[in-house]
Amino acid sequence: MRSGVRSVLVTGGAGYIGSHTCKALAAAGYSPVALDSLVQGHRWAVRWGPFERADLADRQAVEQILRRHDIGAVIHFAAYAYVGESMTDPGKYFRNNVAGTLNLLEAMRATGVGRIVFSSTCATYGVPEAVPIGEDHPQRPINPYGESKLFIERTLHWNAVAHGLHWMALRYFNAAGADPDGEIGEDHDPETHLIPLAIEAALDRRRELQVMGTDYPTPDGTAIRDYVHVTDLADAHVRALRHLQANGDSGALNLGTGRGHSVREVIAMVERVTGRRIDARDVARRAGDPPALVAAPGRARELLGWEPRWSSLETIVQTACRWHLARRSETTARAAA
Repeated sequence: MRSGVRSVLVTGGAGYIGSHTCKALAAAGYSPVALDSLVQGHRWAVRWGPFERADLADRQAVEQILRRHDIGAVIHFAAYAYVGESMTDPGKYFRNNVAGTLNLLEAMRATGVGRIVFSSTCATYGVPEAVPIGEDHPQRPINPYGESKLFIERTLHWNAVAHGLHWMALRYFNAAGADPDGEIGEDHDPETHLIPLAIEAALDRRRELQVMGTDYPTPDGTAIRDYVHVTDLADAHVRALRHLQANGDSGALNLGTGRGHSVREVIAMVERVTGRRIDARDVARRAGDPPALVAAPGRARELLGWEPRWSSLETIVQTACRWHLARRSETTARAAA
């Protein structure tokens, strides 16, 4: 493997973005090792390499896994990621996201693993002063989830200063869509993401979709987000790993399209793709949500040569719909067996 990287540990590798990244790593010639506690991940999503069930809270177990698989680099997804929950239980987020990452970094140092690609988030910016948001925008999180990710970014910086760690933090905006081949997709419990919730509301007429906030300072009053296809995100992680292997500079990059879509625009696209009307009800804003988050993605293009290929809203919704329909068919078939 180039630059000495052999197997790559993917923490949270049984999760949504982690599993798609394992597939991309395997296609690029790497050997992904998925580490997941299965608190939120799914065993069926691990298809492209070995699986290790462990929690980052167990530093000794993590260190053993790094040694057992002769790991050469880490891609770190494992984290709690519900903004609303983080507002009501911040301690849970700091214990898991921050303390777990500190354990991971100590285990990496003990085993001589010196490269890490970190799954960060646009939530580190808080309420933007201007849109689109560049990497030099002030980072002032307005929820504990974003605060936990920002703390880790700062920890990576100081580990680089003290120990020579090579790192890249990818601040992505709204991950969405599903594997174009239909092998894996988005399956959270509980589900809080708009697109899968809208699809479920379209497919099941008994379901109501809540539109959280209609009084934002946006053209239609609903929140605006920059949606990025999960396959494009996975590609960016592979490119970031190669960048570090080539001794490229450490730092943070935005992953987004530079174009935002409102909640009402997303609902309209799901209705168009499915051919079904969604029963939507306006409710109050969700705590911790900024009105608009849209990336300035130019630096990732310049540094990594990354271009979103699957991230039109229509393609995102189409691939997500195919995934959800396939999962429904599988569930129905198992129930009938």
